[in-house]
Amino acid sequence: MARYTGAVCRLCRREGAKLFLKGDRCYTGKCAIDRRNYAPGQHGASKKKLSNYGLQLREKQKAKRIYGVLEGQFRTYYEKAERKRGITGENLLRLLELRLDNVIYRLGYGNSRAEARQLVTHEHFLVNGKKVNIPSYTLSANDVITVKEKSRQKELFKVFAENPKTLPNWLNASPENFEGKVVSEPTRAEIDVAINETLIVELYSK
Repeated sequence: MARYTGAVCRLCRREGAKLFLKGDRCYTGKCAIDRRNYAPGQHGASKKKLSNYGLQLREKQKAKRIYGVLEGQFRTYYEKAERKRGITGENLLRLLELRLDNVIYRLGYGNSRAEARQLVTHEHFLVNGKKVNIPSYTLSANDVITVKEKSRQKELFKVFAENPKTLPNWLNASPENFEGKVVSEPTRAEIDVAINETLIVELYSK
């Protein structure tokens, strides 16, 4: 399973925005972009005006990095979004939001999407009563996600249950029962990532 294994703070600096790839650390003074708010590399501090293509490319890269997917996966998501009814850009974000690792993160299991992804691969969750260990698994409305009985005894999951997150409207959770549910597919207004999906569509439409 391919994934990015480099320094994640470097990605935020490259995009010039907090992508919240390290969870709580991103809210502290240790955040790399607060300390060095310029792109990495020898010429990172020099300011360059981006072309339209450059803006579109940076927006695509930002989306890929937020959700932790590589180029081939992202292209596949775009093609699926294009085939679906509705607005392609919104369909794309909806597909990314409905990834199992993202939903686990949204439910509060994991301080970052990367941590949630690791919890999924380590087989801590059931979807509709069945074991699923594929982070890219696409959830649907009315799917129920539960923490395996054995995993509930781990200190990590007890901490998550005692500190529930504020959930988006399209999700429901019962922390005391270690359970979450996809109430409906998210609308664009319910997806709080700072991405201009129109630029991504323009990039792939060339």
